[in-house]
Amino acid sequence: MAEQSPADSQGVGVTRRAVLGTSAGVAVATMLPLQSAAQEISVSNETGTILFVSTTVNGRAVALDIDSRASLLDLLRERLGFSGTKKGCDHGQCGACTVHLDGRTVVSCLTLAAKVAGRQVTTIEGLADGDTLHPMQTAFIDHDALQCGYCTPGQIMSAVACVRHGHATDKASIRQFMSGNICRCGAYAGIVAAIEDVAANSKEG
Repeated sequence: MAEQSPADSQGVGVTRRAVLGTSAGVAVATMLPLQSAAQEISVSNETGTILFVSTTVNGRAVALDIDSRASLLDLLRERLGFSGTKKGCDHGQCGACTVHLDGRTVVSCLTLAAKVAGRQVTTIEGLADGDTLHPMQTAFIDHDALQCGYCTPGQIMSAVACVRHGHATDKASIRQFMSGNICRCGAYAGIVAAIEDVAANSKEG
């Protein structure tokens, strides 16, 4: 078998390097536009979209510009100053941020602020009539239905809806309706007693 000359060997080597070099260049050239596109998307996401929202909170008309990604919880606490609505788990699991939207309970941490346009929002601050507490607020005090108080605004908002929508018929029904509101202090007996009290003395919470 004829031996391969050094020139032939060098030629093969150069060709192989040229092929590998060309392939690497093509790969890099293909990746660069993708990286640029990813950076543009990231910048776009950080910028967000500004929306104009008009709604009613605790009977007062509100109109303002918001980030399209803002939650109702952040709108209430950070933009409108309704700090009674608490930020707990921020995942919709503890109920501390419960408010009423058109009379129905929602967890405001999972509700987009943009979704409340043209609707009625009620927070714990909107329950009392001036210096006169809502019957459910009074019942929570009378039955020691709170300890640290952090979950209490959300508990009361859910409790009002429990009575208003006819779910306070017995202890089991109350516990079922209130199961989305966690009290880490364990004041559940007092909470149920407060709801039973209001349900027995009022047609609506």
